[in-house]
Amino acid sequence: MKEANQYQISDASSQQEWDQFITSFKEANFLQSWDFYQFYQEMGHQIVRRIVKKQGKIVAAYAGEVEPAKRGRHLAIAGGPILDWSNQKLVELVFNDLQKQGRKHHCVFVRVRPQLEDTPFARQLFRQHQFRRAPMYLSVEYAGVLDLSKSEEEIMSGMRQRLRRALRKAAQHQLTIEKSTDPKAIKEFYQIELQTAQRHDFYAFSEEFLTKQFAAFAKNQEAVLYIAKKDNQILAENFMIFYGNEASYHYGVSSELGTKYSGAPLLHLEAMRDARKRGITRYNLWGIVGEQETKHRFYGVSVFKRGFGVDELKYLPAHDLVLRKFDYYLKTYPIETLRRKIRHV
Repeated sequence: MKEANQYQISDASSQQEWDQFITSFKEANFLQSWDFYQFYQEMGHQIVRRIVKKQGKIVAAYAGEVEPAKRGRHLAIAGGPILDWSNQKLVELVFNDLQKQGRKHHCVFVRVRPQLEDTPFARQLFRQHQFRRAPMYLSVEYAGVLDLSKSEEEIMSGMRQRLRRALRKAAQHQLTIEKSTDPKAIKEFYQIELQTAQRHDFYAFSEEFLTKQFAAFAKNQEAVLYIAKKDNQILAENFMIFYGNEASYHYGVSSELGTKYSGAPLLHLEAMRDARKRGITRYNLWGIVGEQETKHRFYGVSVFKRGFGVDELKYLPAHDLVLRKFDYYLKTYPIETLRRKIRHV
């Protein structure tokens, strides 16, 4: 009991204090940044930001949003909590607080997808605290990452031949690259996103959503749009987020012309150069699928990402802490299980 009293749990109030703590963990990324949840607030979402302090210093933190979903209201924690997972007492305190916050916000369950590699230790840790595997994902669970402590030459040599050929092709066509931190630039990005969504059959985010999200990070120079052009025509655009030790390929779009002239690989190469200048050592291309999953709807995108010679990073899948069993097993679980099968994800 005495050890538990050494910790103080409260709502977070200082962005500087928050971001300093989050970025002190090499595995953390923008999913737990202050600005990400500032964006959610501006979109009208209810958010939670909690910290645990010991002797005046933050030792654990998590941020989440309350999702008022018809299938079950829940508190979603993507990329967190951030803490020392080997500290059992601290883990217990944070998990107890998650439960309290979930009940406070009248949630059916709390869903967590931490920045924790998928290991027997991680699975056992969540099981022993009454979490169960979620029927749906919350954030990317299988990512392709590059180590930017390697030189550009080393990364190029690790790329698959097809991608190196695409980069040579881009150079031959004398493509140009522009960069923008102006949220107004999202207008053109959104128009190409609509084309991309139609070609690849996915749901396009609204222009308001993208603009506000970009603005939330761009104000601190953490978001940059990379734009590949030929003869002043846009071929491809990447929405990159630089936060802590990670450069994240958040969204990417390309025009019909872009697929012909291979603009996208060039954008990644430029973003990697900028990440190095910022002292960042990890480049996260985000979601990939298994090489045998040829029927998966994101297989083609995954092949492109794997072309960079990525290392595979498997995060612990989303886990649920069920607070209202009747509602969860009667509605949430069957609906989400069916939805996952339909979407093939």
